[in-house]
Amino acid sequence: MSTGRPDILFPLFAGLETLSGVGPKTAKLLPAMGVERPRDLLFTLPNAVVDRRRRDSLRDVSPGMVATVEVTVLRHQPPTRKGLPYRVFVEDREIAFQVVFFRGASKWIETQLPVGERRLLSGKVEMYDGQFQMPHPDYILTEDEADELPGFEPVYPLTAGVTQKTMAKASASALERVPDLAEWIDPALKAREGWPDFETALSQAHRPLSANEVSPTSVARQRLAYDELFAHQVTLALARARVRRGKGRVNEGDGHLRAKVLKDLPYRPTGAQSRAMEEIAADMAAPQRMNRLLMGDVGSGKTLVALFALLVAVESGGQGVMMAPTEILARQHLEGLRPLAESAGVVLELLTGRDKGRARAEKLAALERGDIHILVGTHAVFQEDVTYHDLRLTIIDEQHRFGVAQRLALSKKGTAVDVLVMTATPIPRSLSLAHYGDMDVSVLDEKPPGRTPVKTALSSIERMDEVVAHLRDAISDGKQAYWVCPLVEESELVNMTAAEERFKYLRAALGEGRVGLVHGQMAPEDKDRTMAEFSAGRLSVLVATTVIEVGVNVPNASIMVIEGAEHFGLAQLHQLRGRVGRGDVASTCLLMYKPPLTETGRQRLEILRETEDGFRIAEEDLAMRGAGDVLGTAQSGLPRFRVADLERQSALMALAQSDARKLLHDDPTLQSERGQAVRILLWLMGKDEAIRLISVG
Repeated sequence: MSTGRPDILFPLFAGLETLSGVGPKTAKLLPAMGVERPRDLLFTLPNAVVDRRRRDSLRDVSPGMVATVEVTVLRHQPPTRKGLPYRVFVEDREIAFQVVFFRGASKWIETQLPVGERRLLSGKVEMYDGQFQMPHPDYILTEDEADELPGFEPVYPLTAGVTQKTMAKASASALERVPDLAEWIDPALKAREGWPDFETALSQAHRPLSANEVSPTSVARQRLAYDELFAHQVTLALARARVRRGKGRVNEGDGHLRAKVLKDLPYRPTGAQSRAMEEIAADMAAPQRMNRLLMGDVGSGKTLVALFALLVAVESGGQGVMMAPTEILARQHLEGLRPLAESAGVVLELLTGRDKGRARAEKLAALERGDIHILVGTHAVFQEDVTYHDLRLTIIDEQHRFGVAQRLALSKKGTAVDVLVMTATPIPRSLSLAHYGDMDVSVLDEKPPGRTPVKTALSSIERMDEVVAHLRDAISDGKQAYWVCPLVEESELVNMTAAEERFKYLRAALGEGRVGLVHGQMAPEDKDRTMAEFSAGRLSVLVATTVIEVGVNVPNASIMVIEGAEHFGLAQLHQLRGRVGRGDVASTCLLMYKPPLTETGRQRLEILRETEDGFRIAEEDLAMRGAGDVLGTAQSGLPRFRVADLERQSALMALAQSDARKLLHDDPTLQSERGQAVRILLWLMGKDEAIRLISVG
């Protein structure tokens, strides 16, 4: 079977200039909308529809509506001085009204609307001085041309320089190229959902016959969304199958190290932790490679689960590595894990970009000899010159910063290394399937004992003086607080300036040596020094940008003030709130906002006040902000779907995943009749990587 794109699809992957209505200039503009080939136009669907059905008269039309009506042209009234509009008086079957032009040459207007002739006009109707008027109609058509106007006109998304007419013409031209393709959807599913064939679905989606047909719930759109999600899930399932086919190693520990750690723990693991530990140990003991995601809410105890996984690798005679996205977080993992590891006689070391020269060389030599059992660090743990004696398990923390490609690359450091990735960002089911569909998932949905609930309150920024007075009282009682500065804009430099201003203000109000500052532009050693002083209790208040969002652990800190809370995503606010309530002191999170709050803004902050359930917060965040924002599009690795709407069509994603996994279970190399059709779908959807996965399989 050829691994090149099938000939039948070539017309859909030709240059844009081969389409009607697309010249060199337009061909340069369309890529700004993500349209680079005719196939992209097929999936760039109208987002609204204009009702252009004919009516007899404007008599019953409300101002602001679009109306289409046949008229007789009565007379012209050119402007008598500059600045006045050109008026043309016309009448339909029941009333007379004016067509108004604020620009346009008189000659052109006279040619378009000759006195005594009949014309079909379509445009927005307005009321001026008690009279109906239609300024600059969208269409002025002769009786011969009138049939060209559809009853419902699709409204496409546009980019600067591209008009609706161009989009309609180019889309129609792309539709003409759709070949007759074999069906790739399971026939029983297609019949159950009442979905049309692929070509019919495209035609209905581009030529809607009512407003309902542009909604995500229309059958044509559901079908096309499913095609997109299914192609994505087949790709993920192929990646998953490839990992599973790659010979794994049986990593089965005898449990003696885990038993020692369990004995030294001051508490029992939660049911969710025990379940996750068992799932991971079972995966590691299997002959296939583990590829598992550990998803847990703030403070659900992922670190302990990670340690138990690393201990399985050590019990099996190998090594484990745990990578964190920042040095602060890597050091914190070290502090949390080392005492427990050492009590079991396990050697745990830290490697970051700061390790230099001889000290670094000694660590690397010990790692290669196998004297270091567990390595914790930043991406430095995967640099070229880092060699492991026998790496069995890789753990990546804060996974949403990595896409599927990075996951595959990281697992290549050892032979058949098991991979566990962790995220403290609860992700709605539809997003986790889109992003992690190639993985098995363990969820920690219980909090370990001893975590105190955090009281969340809202306050206007105008009450700053009261807030600072309360803070003064709290720190004189020995309490510690975080003060997170607002996200002024995407620029870290501007955010830093805001943080420095707030730092000076609080230092003046609370006393010189009581307040520290950390932000993303600081040198790592300065940041660490300030964090260490705060952890040791020498600083009472830590002013910060969002660098403290993930993983910082200071049990004595019981107050979190978030300034400009309305500018943060819900999941991010939930992460920040999770920095307090880590000890046995009652904790508070104060969300400060600048009034007036919009209705949505207030609604969002109220959700945080109501619940500490990160999964519920994530679902609400998704509904309000959309998928890209929830994961942070820039670094999410999240696929971009043209038709599928992850907020409204999450059930389709789950359906696509189970269908894709079943298909590959029954037909791993996609050789069956349906398998061949699915190959065509993968090419059509630009999933060339998936085709390579089949061919190497």
